[in-house]
Amino acid sequence: MKATEQDGSYPRPLQVRPDWVNLDGSWDFAYDDAARGLAGHWYQDGPFDRKIEVPYPPESPASGIGDTGFHPVVWYRRTVADEVLARDGGRRALIHFGAVDFVADVWVDGHHVTHHVGGQTPFTVDVTDVLQAGTDEHVLVVRAEDDPFSLEAPRGKQDWREKTHGIWYERTTGIWQTVWAESVPATHVTEVYWRPDVAGCAVHGEVTLNRLPAANARIDVTVSFGGEVLAEQSTVARLTTTAFDLKIPALVNGQDRARLQWSPEHPNLVDIGVVVRDRDSGAVLDEVASYTGLRSVSVGGGAFKLNDAPIYTRSVLNQGYRPQTHNASTGTAQLRGEVELLLAMGFNSVRNHQKAEDPRFLFWADKLGLMVWGETAAAYSFSNTAVELLTREWTDLVRRDRSHPSVVVWVPFNESWGVQDIAADAAQQNFAKGLTALTRALDPTRPVISNDGWEHVDSDIMGIHDYTTTGPGLARNWGTAEAADALVRSELGVQGRKPVVDPLALVKWDAGVAPLMMTEFGGISLSANPDDWGYASVTSPAEYRTIVGELFDALRAAPTVVGFCYTQFMDTGQETNGLLYSDGTPKLPVETIRAIVTGTTDDVKLETGATNGWQD
Repeated sequence: MKATEQDGSYPRPLQVRPDWVNLDGSWDFAYDDAARGLAGHWYQDGPFDRKIEVPYPPESPASGIGDTGFHPVVWYRRTVADEVLARDGGRRALIHFGAVDFVADVWVDGHHVTHHVGGQTPFTVDVTDVLQAGTDEHVLVVRAEDDPFSLEAPRGKQDWREKTHGIWYERTTGIWQTVWAESVPATHVTEVYWRPDVAGCAVHGEVTLNRLPAANARIDVTVSFGGEVLAEQSTVARLTTTAFDLKIPALVNGQDRARLQWSPEHPNLVDIGVVVRDRDSGAVLDEVASYTGLRSVSVGGGAFKLNDAPIYTRSVLNQGYRPQTHNASTGTAQLRGEVELLLAMGFNSVRNHQKAEDPRFLFWADKLGLMVWGETAAAYSFSNTAVELLTREWTDLVRRDRSHPSVVVWVPFNESWGVQDIAADAAQQNFAKGLTALTRALDPTRPVISNDGWEHVDSDIMGIHDYTTTGPGLARNWGTAEAADALVRSELGVQGRKPVVDPLALVKWDAGVAPLMMTEFGGISLSANPDDWGYASVTSPAEYRTIVGELFDALRAAPTVVGFCYTQFMDTGQETNGLLYSDGTPKLPVETIRAIVTGTTDDVKLETGATNGWQD
């Protein structure tokens, strides 16, 4: 069993077991607009009056409901066959939820088993001890509450109006990522973490168990590349979390290092096998397959570096919002198709914007060689509650995704969303600095942008947003080192917000540590509909080709700009500034888009369906 050879359907690609059951599909469903369900014991016998297709949110067409009105409380119910929740030999029955927006309560056979807060983060329920004996099937009920007007919960691009407007889209309520069941041993792995140290010729690892058996367990870890074993280590687990430092001698040799390292051009992945054994008998208690990529990410000398070499990031903003499924996806084929199309268009990086994308997207980014900027949905207001909710959710997201080699940058804040008064409010500055520091504590291996776009407080990258809509205008702003420096130090910047509000960010800029990246630009709409939205609009493909090409050319010519992120990948709702129409059709031939993005005329050979197959 090798995690790198999975088909991408397993919902947790960094911790794979072969036996699992997908619980998506048709569930019973009910709205609870009056919030009477708890008092009415709907978890025992609720008035479930319709069906929904999980994991699609009820606002989406794919759910079979497609109701975009205000429904803050929803209920789900389905039965699960007893054989799916096998408990023979002392095994434990787990039910996993990829994401439920925003507050979730779960019952099994009428017993309340968990309460979870956080609309983007996974959670797992051990239901073994509440399963009703002597029955062929069990009843699983989920209650989800998502206040459509809350400004404190991380909500990202979810509109608070009944009719969407501007850059905001339909809300996502309830289940929107896969629900699945797994039968695991009594002692089993609950979390793995891998941190490559290429310079030190090692991989740091942590394996967490749900418990320690009566006799200490032994954990065997093997790192391999193809059929070649790179490292092995056995350690007695005296605590529930056991740390490893796996030395990889092959990394000492320069040629071997080049052969093993992960990069967009060579997305090499190393398999990691984890076997938990009884220390005395040697019997296998649990076994999982994982993987990582041997690579380093850093900044310095005005450059963004991958494997200690400067790399120019050609990125695009991806809302991860699909017309039929909204924030959800149809599964691994769609997610793989998105990654393939992004690469075919000439991008080597993507910024998944205002949401945490399905981990299966990250698997394909790891596998196919696409760098990813890890972001989160933002809140809209600042308060103690907002601080608590975002800190908790961001912590869980960093822990979920930090072992993926494709993730190269963390972005906890964007354009001062949720810290709107950061320029003048010390508390908001401290929140941004504090969450940035927390991110570095959880993962010291990646750059962190404290507040992407403007009003930086402690960023490793000077990420600037400039929606100047002409190439000559962008060239005037960033075409010389002197002009760029003046804008970074200016009081208003190009978008009317001060680029830097804390001296620490300027110290890194002055020292040449923080590179300059245009982390949002473009936003050109190709549409004749006056209700559609973009930073500028054109009506002909020829005009669109010219203006978009000039924007890319201007940034490539800017001497201190070392990467960009174009807005955006695909038209989303009324925001029609994508390189694709909302149905996945490119607005220009993919070869033309690739030439614009890369500044070359190289042809690209696409796999069948790569242009829009991900919408199937």
